[in-house]
Amino acid sequence: MVYYFSYMKSTNDNVFGKRLAAARKARGLTQRDLAKRVGISYRMIAYYEAQTNRPPTAKLATIANTLNVTTDELLGNEPLSVREPQNGRIWKRLQLVEKLPPKAQKQVVELVELLANSQGK
Repeated sequence: MVYYFSYMKSTNDNVFGKRLAAARKARGLTQRDLAKRVGISYRMIAYYEAQTNRPPTAKLATIANTLNVTTDELLGNEPLSVREPQNGRIWKRLQLVEKLPPKAQKQVVELVELLANSQGK
């Protein structure tokens, strides 16, 4: 049996859903990516984001941990400590860099720093 935590600031304002979507996008995840990591269907993520103001108590901590935020941030009790990337395409590329070996990561960082410094002149 699944229980839902129903404390929200307003029944018409989906605070949880908006914050969930913002945190997910800030981490560069699709609904499918998040669902896979949390162990639920992507349709449930879509439902939580758009159609309900009742977060899933059984999965709330897992969702928060996956997104590297607190449950209070998702519920609207604290400011959300993430922001959406300005350019999702660049963000996804940077996530690929994280999967590289340390030496290759260092080379990429050095190249980015070189490019950024040359543009600042």
